[in-house]
Amino acid sequence: MNQPTASPTGAAPLRTALDTLLAELPAREASRAVERLITTYRGRIPTAAPVLRDRPDVAAYAAYRMPATFEAARTALAALAAAAPGWTPASHTDVGGGTGAATWATATTWAGPRDITVLDWAQPALTLGAEIAAANPALRTARWQRARIGAELVLAPTDLVTVSYVLGELTEEDRTAVVAAAADAAQAVVVVEPGTPEGYARVLEARRALLAAGFRVLAPCPHDLACPIVPGADWCHFSARVSRSSLHRQVKGGSLGYEDEKFSFVAAVRFPGSPAAARVVRRPQIRKGQVLLELCGADGALRRETVTKRHGPLYRSARDTDWGDAWPPPPEDGERSGKD
Repeated sequence: MNQPTASPTGAAPLRTALDTLLAELPAREASRAVERLITTYRGRIPTAAPVLRDRPDVAAYAAYRMPATFEAARTALAALAAAAPGWTPASHTDVGGGTGAATWATATTWAGPRDITVLDWAQPALTLGAEIAAANPALRTARWQRARIGAELVLAPTDLVTVSYVLGELTEEDRTAVVAAAADAAQAVVVVEPGTPEGYARVLEARRALLAAGFRVLAPCPHDLACPIVPGADWCHFSARVSRSSLHRQVKGGSLGYEDEKFSFVAAVRFPGSPAAARVVRRPQIRKGQVLLELCGADGALRRETVTKRHGPLYRSARDTDWGDAWPPPPEDGERSGKD
């Protein structure tokens, strides 16, 4: 997905804040904390207590994972903003927000002040999130509140609810309750999960619940119909490029300065919007004189579209199109083609 243009409250200040945070942790302690968290997240995550137990845990998690969750949330929110260009949330509740990656993403997507509440059950995450947010003028008045994220959750009315990288930590009962609470409170709900088959299944479950609650899907799906992907055969996910921190390279032993964060998401609303005519659901294949696009269409079906040089400006647009982008591009960028 093409990334939104970075704003002064975007990725660079977040990276600076996280680098400052990491400097307070001895490198060996940070690495041990990250390795323990990786082991925990790969196993069966308990829901009776927060995974992030203390400040070293939270600091290591924020430095290691917050840039990736920020980029995934920012990409999902940008897709919502593109489908509802006349809408700007005046209030935002981030459920299970932890250190606040989705609040940073929201501030990057929509300018202007808004009423912000971050809910999480890990107090060390909330405390550290508030400290990091001090670097972002748009987040300095945010409320960071401890709350049990589960069946007891009740949310105050708000324009936007984000539930980012949360559902995988919950039991099925709690997942159902959290999505229901978001649907009761919000005009727009954005759910983001890891881009794995399991993460996609959780997003699909949330999508069905939101549709049943009267929402309509604006992104990534160009329709409110059943997902055409056969369960078990494939899954819907996208990719966001993330600059690796020194902690990333240290823990993973990688030499590249970046990695690609795979994620699944759904953005659903109670107000009018304009979903994409189709969504590119796989990385485009660029061949000599042609581009092959795998698309999910407004009719709820998957199809392949081939754009060749004879399509003129549309071909040039296709060469610039990325996995997750809407298709076709805006009219000024090219003319609509038929299928070949």
